[in-house]
Amino acid sequence: MNALRTTVLLAALTGLFLAIGFGLGGVTGLIMAFGLTAVMNFFAYWSSDKLALRMAGAREVSLDEAPKLHSIVEEIAAQSGLPKPRVYMVENETPNAFATGRNPQHAAVAVTTGIMGLLDERELRGVLGHELGHVRNRDILTSSIVATLAGAISMLAWMSLWFGGIFGGRDRNNPYAGLIALAAFLLAPIAAALIQAGISRTRELQADVTGAEVTHDPEALASALEKLQNGVQERPMEATPMAQSTAHLYIVHPFRGGGLANLFSTHPPIEERVRRLREMVYRGV
Repeated sequence: MNALRTTVLLAALTGLFLAIGFGLGGVTGLIMAFGLTAVMNFFAYWSSDKLALRMAGAREVSLDEAPKLHSIVEEIAAQSGLPKPRVYMVENETPNAFATGRNPQHAAVAVTTGIMGLLDERELRGVLGHELGHVRNRDILTSSIVATLAGAISMLAWMSLWFGGIFGGRDRNNPYAGLIALAAFLLAPIAAALIQAGISRTRELQADVTGAEVTHDPEALASALEKLQNGVQERPMEATPMAQSTAHLYIVHPFRGGGLANLFSTHPPIEERVRRLREMVYRGV
């Protein structure tokens, strides 16, 4: 069900992008939009891991520096049938973790210093199981494509003001051209953000399931998520532009949220995730 939902939402995002391209320039605009998204996705595919790690301020740590962390990552990777990813540390007191990389052969797992001091070994194993679940499900590639498409839609929506009639667009005989362009400018980025958030939430739920199944310990992840939620409320990450651009990668949203922001949240409510995981415990997964 999660995979089907992701496919439907990704198709909707792609369709929205191509529709804006068609609206701006007909068939020519459609072809140009398709070419643009292909180039941008190629760049995202090859560079997403390096960019994410750099923006997060992550530093690769050796086996001697973090033996317990390396041991857990290696163990779960073997259980998942994956090569061991590179291991990184982020000097930040906010407890969190993320995974990145275009495929399992080029994956990396990063944890903050805050999470190392908050969770016990069993809970840390649950978190790393979740992150390697992302790697196993190839969610990093999906999220890179989604982020690229959403950004391109926002760019095309801005261009619609120029090509749609407000600033001398091509169809001066259409009295509604300016209104259509303004609607695209205002609504397309909102629609793209909502779809992007929906895809991200779906992939987070699936990574919870995958990690819990691999580690055979859904309660450990449920307990970790509760601690991480409290930890972020007490020590939220500073909402810098760099941190905001990588927020969707973390296992829990790294900033204090609430209100309307929850509508665009890339993470499902912790309460829902914990409930689903404890249902797995009840079923004996």
